[in-house]
Amino acid sequence: MISFKLNDEQELVREAMHDYAEQAMRPIAREADEESKISDAFLAQTWELGLVSTQLPEEFGGGGEPRSPITNAIVLEELAWGDATLAIAAFAPAAFAFSIADQGSHEQKRELLPLFCGESVHAAAIALGEPGPLFDPATPRTLAEPKGDDGFVLSGCKSFVPLGDAASHFLVIARHNGGRDAFIVARDAAGLSISGPEKNLGLKGLCTSTLELERVEVPASARLGGAEGCDVQRIIDHARVALAAVMTGVSRAAIEYAVPYAKERRAFDQAIAQKQGIAFKLADMHIETESMRWLTWKAASELEQGLPATKTAHQARDYAARNSMWVT
Repeated sequence: MISFKLNDEQELVREAMHDYAEQAMRPIAREADEESKISDAFLAQTWELGLVSTQLPEEFGGGGEPRSPITNAIVLEELAWGDATLAIAAFAPAAFAFSIADQGSHEQKRELLPLFCGESVHAAAIALGEPGPLFDPATPRTLAEPKGDDGFVLSGCKSFVPLGDAASHFLVIARHNGGRDAFIVARDAAGLSISGPEKNLGLKGLCTSTLELERVEVPASARLGGAEGCDVQRIIDHARVALAAVMTGVSRAAIEYAVPYAKERRAFDQAIAQKQGIAFKLADMHIETESMRWLTWKAASELEQGLPATKTAHQARDYAARNSMWVT
């Protein structure tokens, strides 16, 4: 029997993240947007929650807690209910670190994972997107060319890279040998240019950057997973579920602003919520947001069970992207 009820642990996490979003995020969200900057104090405070470190292996300094894509989707929805910009900033390092933990070689884990287990904030990000409205993650234009047996040469452009102003490393998704691979690129790599911040409507506080890779040479050890490579699609599936959860949280917040307003705002001697046109709109907003959540949880559940999740993750992200714009 299918159950949509959270277990006790998930409910405790949801309540804690909701309280944090209400008390620590909403009061500073407007300031972050107007100043196009997230305060270091907020990032440090959020880092103390252990969103990243608690889910990394103990042997590399982490908490060793089992990682649950479903619970992480719940967390992201609550944080995005507080503010999408702050939620993405809080979770961007996790996307990088979890990819290393899941698919990195032992040497990559030993070198990089301890960076995310300290007391101080450590920024890193996945560089997946590319400029242009027709970008398809299945066919990135960024190219990785072999350089003998010594490594690879990366050429291309990446956009909408979060925390680009502070990230120490980027996980660059590139086309390689007829398929795709991921490469760990240090911030100071020769040939890497970082520009920004980009101007993103609704996400002004999030410093997203554009990466220009002009024949950036990386060693063979920079290939995620080593000589065997990695499953890039799995990284994309996780990213899509995370974005769907963020958009669900934003949509829910919009509803919670809209309903009280519609009940309080009066026109022609009655609340506008009593007008069918408004009432139907509010009902449809709720239906679409619930649908976003169920699709997101279904995709997260498939990831958690180790099942193929590409189709459902794509559906969740696409549905949430289209309908969150309508809801908000």
